[in-house]
Amino acid sequence: MSLISTLFTGVTGLSSNSAAMSVIGDNISNVNTVGFKESKAVFSDIFSTILTNGSVTSQLGRGSQLQGTIQSFSQGSFEASSNALDLAIDGSGFFVVNNGAGNFYTRAGQFRLNDDGLVQAITGEILQGNQITNGVSSTSTSDINLAGVQSAPQASTTFQIGANLNAAASASTTFNTPVTLFNSVGSQIIMNVEYTKVAGSNSWSYALSPSAGTVTSGASGTVTFDSSGQLASINGALADQTIVMDYNGANPPAAAQTLTWDLVDNSGVTNGKLTGFNAQSNNNSLVQDGFTTGTLVGLTVNDKGVIGGLFNNGQTDNLFQIMMADFLAPSGLTRQGQNLFAESAESGQPVLGTARTGGFGAIVGQSLELSNVDLAEQFVTLIQTQQAFQASARIITTADDLLTEAVNLVR
Repeated sequence: MSLISTLFTGVTGLSSNSAAMSVIGDNISNVNTVGFKESKAVFSDIFSTILTNGSVTSQLGRGSQLQGTIQSFSQGSFEASSNALDLAIDGSGFFVVNNGAGNFYTRAGQFRLNDDGLVQAITGEILQGNQITNGVSSTSTSDINLAGVQSAPQASTTFQIGANLNAAASASTTFNTPVTLFNSVGSQIIMNVEYTKVAGSNSWSYALSPSAGTVTSGASGTVTFDSSGQLASINGALADQTIVMDYNGANPPAAAQTLTWDLVDNSGVTNGKLTGFNAQSNNNSLVQDGFTTGTLVGLTVNDKGVIGGLFNNGQTDNLFQIMMADFLAPSGLTRQGQNLFAESAESGQPVLGTARTGGFGAIVGQSLELSNVDLAEQFVTLIQTQQAFQASARIITTADDLLTEAVNLVR
């Protein structure tokens, strides 16, 4: 093997180690990149020269080369965030995002709502998921779109009044209890219950008058209390009362409404909410199960990747479930920049699923997965690569000195 070949051997060392320095520099420069996964340089030797034909003991190497890089998908640490759509994956899997041309995969979970209501990555891709309707998740994956999401109204079906009617009140004394209800279109109805004391007994007659619509059944009656001030009967019996409302003439009109005035518990005795004690008449509680329509005011994401909506009517609802992907060989994914990966022949086809099913990890809301770059390890590798580069340069210098000596032999 000639001294000229030795020069080229040193050059291969310079080339491969300078490329390794680029890998290390890429890792260090991305130490603060959310979801970044570090790479490691992989070296190999160059095909050797056999000095003696057929002899395995007379082989000389021709230098080194950077064979490639291997990406490490080890778990990064988590950082808390105040944004509900900042997401991290605890375990295996990738978020699936789409840029309009196709799906890509990322561990960077910095998402925001854009002006179209789409859940969008900082780099512009749209997060993919399955829409949830009435508690059932769709079988098709689409862009997560939260535009126009609202909570549908629920008509009241039952109400419970907590009130005391003064047993010592004089005859014809009146007392009012306003009851807030909601009809099928979400209109708020104030139904006033006016009690009038009946002379000579601990009884009160009542009449219902709504702010909209009319009461077609159960509009009036009498409540009677026993000697302990507990409800003894209403309209001659101790039972819940049924009230029917009609809204044909209301603006806006709504479906007829059947209400249950909850007065009796499951054992058939008074629930103790409506009383006739010798104390000032007062309203102390109202419970009813209806609500008006609501607009979206907040979001939550649970460990299964379900995006829940918080509405200004006090209700919550599940809206979408985030889709995840995993690969048999994630180190074979193609880096696309901007924290994105694309599938390749080496990675295999994506396996789609949801968080905490199969081999998929959990999704952590209001958190971000930081870069998995270990700076201490990178600096050690940096020093090692620097020394290897300097040594390769020394090979070239030494070979040049030897060539100079060889040329000077003729003098």
